Amino acid sequence: MPSNRLNKVQKHITKKKGKNPTLHENSRDNRRLQSAAQRDDKLNRLAAVREKQNRPYLLRTKSFQSYTTEHESPLTVSDIQHMIEDYLGRDDEELATLKAERRPGRPPNTRETLLKQAQATEQGEYASGFWVPDLDDFDNLKKLKDWNGQWSSLATLKFARIAKDGNKRESSFPPKGLS
Repeated sequence: MPSNRLNKVQKHITKKKGKNPTLHENSRDNRRLQSAAQRDDKLNRLAAVREKQNRPYLLRTKSFQSYTTEHESPLTVSDIQHMIEDYLGRDDEELATLKAERRPGRPPNTRETLLKQAQATEQGEYASGFWVPDLDDFDNLKKLKDWNGQWSSLATLKFARIAKDGNKRESSFPPKGLS
């Protein structure tokens, strides 16, 4: 996907040189094209990294959106904790299957190791405060149901951190540390 900058450079060179410009290997125009293409590649790489970092939070919010489809009234903290525990146990069946398929005495495969690490991380987060949409606010519950699945749209929602012991505190978007 060419960026705006690359399009501008290509358009300028085409306007200056004609439809089929032949550029010298070290010409200024060729260097401008190369730097614009490199900038475009860099921006695409950074966007892909950012999207990969945001994906777990998007999936988490989508899961809680699907959990709340049948709820019309705000939820209590204990209801939210049950939802969190359901969310944390979403990979238990796959882990059990992977463990059953493995021969005795063999080390776990990569997928099993990654799932266990992810579960341990999420359990640690739950002990200190699990980042979820604030589901005990009626307006926020309605916004979550109407959410379109985009990262930029999450800024309109309120979030909270729910701890395993029942503590609830306000949180910010995007999640930073234990905010």
